[in-house]
Amino acid sequence: MDSRIRVLVAKPGLDGHDRGAKIIARALRDAGMEVIYTGLRQTPEMIVNAALQEDVQVIGLSILSGAHNAIVPRVMDLLHAKEMDDVLVVVGGIIPDDDAADLKKRGVAAVFQPGASLEEIVKFIRSSVKQTA
Repeated sequence: MDSRIRVLVAKPGLDGHDRGAKIIARALRDAGMEVIYTGLRQTPEMIVNAALQEDVQVIGLSILSGAHNAIVPRVMDLLHAKEMDDVLVVVGGIIPDDDAADLKKRGVAAVFQPGASLEEIVKFIRSSVKQTA
């Protein structure tokens, strides 16, 4: 049985800059995780439906557009509505400290701002996901 951590990496909204998301996806894959990259311009509904279909343990949202205060709460509400409260949500991008604190209050597990290391992100996910094996 494959007990690798399954992570969905998504670029929500109209943000077309996906280099960082692709680097994160590759780092997670190289760390032994199974990564599903949804591509650009995903709606919260598309992201949550993909997470459900792919049976992921983690959703990683990469947001550089400044729309995090609209997109992330919608993703969290949809996860709750689908009873997917066990899915860990992490967010990366240009997110001010005050906004990061608000996102965490809404249930986001971690916010990784510019300068976060790939190792830090991998370690956080590994330590936060309950392994079943």
